[in-house]
Amino acid sequence: MVKKSHAIIALLLPQGSPLNAKIIGLTALAMTAFAANSVLCRLALGAGLIDAASFASIRVVAGAIVLALLMAPRWRNKPRAPTDWRAVATLFIYMAFFSFAYISLSAGTGALILFGAVQLTMFAVALRSGERFSVVSWVGLSTALAGLVYLVSPGITAPDLVGALLMAVAGIAWGVYSLLGRGVTAPLEATANNFICCVPLVLIVSVLFMSDFATTIPGLALAAISGGITSGIGYAIWYQALKALSATHAATVQLSVPAIAALGGLVFMSEDVTVRLLIASAATLSGVWIVLAQRAESDR
Repeated sequence: MVKKSHAIIALLLPQGSPLNAKIIGLTALAMTAFAANSVLCRLALGAGLIDAASFASIRVVAGAIVLALLMAPRWRNKPRAPTDWRAVATLFIYMAFFSFAYISLSAGTGALILFGAVQLTMFAVALRSGERFSVVSWVGLSTALAGLVYLVSPGITAPDLVGALLMAVAGIAWGVYSLLGRGVTAPLEATANNFICCVPLVLIVSVLFMSDFATTIPGLALAAISGGITSGIGYAIWYQALKALSATHAATVQLSVPAIAALGGLVFMSEDVTVRLLIASAATLSGVWIVLAQRAESDR
């Protein structure tokens, strides 16, 4: 799966890119980790191995532990940075809604809605802040939105509407969370703080949904892997890669996540890749790519 994601990311990056093999490899690992979160969550919830609230709680707790261990050497010598409670709130919304959405969505469909909503949220904020979009960019935005609308429109192969709405909210929250983190000087420390402060919030959700409580050892293990490895370590790898990526490169390579997640769902869960998903993916991802390409051109 990592090799395939490496190839997908290499195709997304422009020809002649100065990025070396190490950075591309780190980026491929990070995108695989992001996609693996979708696969792991669907594996756990689709098979009824754990309830959604418990998955979110274990994921956040495991991520907090791993990130705290990564930050421990620094925190021994320096006090912790102040916590941005807006970031904590949006991380919590993402974690909770992500888990409940995957009760009914396939890995690839969920990832497409998630990252489509993320990019559209970030574009909306750019427009609101006064950034001007070209006609071609507006065509790209319209195409991306049309792809998502088509994906969830009524039909035999349409995904569950409630699950799609929950994932859209998760995507909006992650988009806002990403925007809040743009000016952070120590992103790994900020993420560790956010995860740690998010723990009580997800535990409250688990208490509220105690009537749905159902866990198994495999379910707990999948949640812990998602939190400690593909979230905690995955985010650390991503921050390392971000040092060498421009903002446009960073946004573009994330378009690989739905494809990698769909591949993971096909391999590990034999999930169907429907014609509707393929068409919606082509429209949404190509539309976002057009906007990103235009923004990169205008920056130059």
